[in-house]
Amino acid sequence: MTDVRRNRTVALFCLIALTAALAALVPRLRSSTTHASRTSPSIARMSAFPKLFLWAWERPERLTFINPREVGIAFLAQTIYMNGNGIVTRPRLQPLDIPAGTTLVAVVRIESSRSEKPSLSNEQRTEVTEALLQIARKQNISALQIDFDATQSERNFYRDLLGEVRRELPDSMPLSMTALASWCIFDNWLDDLPVDEAVPMLFQMGVDQHRITDYLNAGGKLRSSVCLQSVGVSTDETPVLVSPVRRVYVFNSKPWSEVTVRTALERSRNEIPIP
Repeated sequence: MTDVRRNRTVALFCLIALTAALAALVPRLRSSTTHASRTSPSIARMSAFPKLFLWAWERPERLTFINPREVGIAFLAQTIYMNGNGIVTRPRLQPLDIPAGTTLVAVVRIESSRSEKPSLSNEQRTEVTEALLQIARKQNISALQIDFDATQSERNFYRDLLGEVRRELPDSMPLSMTALASWCIFDNWLDDLPVDEAVPMLFQMGVDQHRITDYLNAGGKLRSSVCLQSVGVSTDETPVLVSPVRRVYVFNSKPWSEVTVRTALERSRNEIPIP
């Protein structure tokens, strides 16, 4: 009887341990499944996009010479200023000449007023959401990209905003966002955002410039999974070393020309690995 009881006790402990292990594993499996289900559609939505995108900011741009199979255009379509409990929108005022068939990403810049701090209320979020959706609904727009340097206190607002926009966009339309490089390396708040890509801005990094550059050039990685699809660089800064990415966005402080576009193509192929 003693051996029988001992065997039963051992079996019971084994069962308890197995149950505990399974209980710990289930959330990880759910998290993995959720991440996979979000990542796969994200890659699929942008799979046919060019490997190189030129940011076309608020100035006249004549880009009729580009090859749409090689180069896409991410153009500033609107700026939204949040102040108090309202918003003010400023549309693009400068011409953009491009060839037929160009993949267009509409970029919307969001800025918070310093003199009249935004309330970040539900009503304000609804207004911003509708302004973003109006841009996304314009003809020939292939994707929407939001450019918002959200502060720590604005992150919950931004998270909810992205969720609302994603729910209202057509399922086939990609939702992109720019990201401070520090968000992709020293933070983890991006990973569960409902976006297809977060483009780390690896230029004009301010006080973090040397810290981030040294970290990446020494073999450091972009840690946030949503930052691994694309990178953003500038024509007037040497790109830092990054792992292979699917897409490169290039900023130019001057109007684009055939020479600068050709240089951007060469640099994206040679200095920034693209699988």
